[in-house]
Amino acid sequence: MKDDSVILLEDDLGNTEEFFVMDVIRYEGLEYVVLLSNSEDTDEFVILRIDETDDGDEVYLGLDDDSLIDEVFEIFKKNHPDEFDYK
Repeated sequence: MKDDSVILLEDDLGNTEEFFVMDVIRYEGLEYVVLLSNSEDTDEFVILRIDETDDGDEVYLGLDDDSLIDEVFEIFKKNHPDEFDYK
């Protein structure tokens, strides 16, 4: 599922960056969003966990577990084998 949505995320320093939502992946009962920066300076993917606040707002949480990031990214690559050069 490729979502072509664009979202703005703000880091801890208040800097805002625009990302393309490339996919939402369900893994072990949780959802993760795979993002691609809309910046010309980078072509790296970002994977965040989707969570919900008590009042129902969607939030994106960073991941510290490299093996989890790798597992979710492997699923993404299987879902989109010919769309990107994964080298």
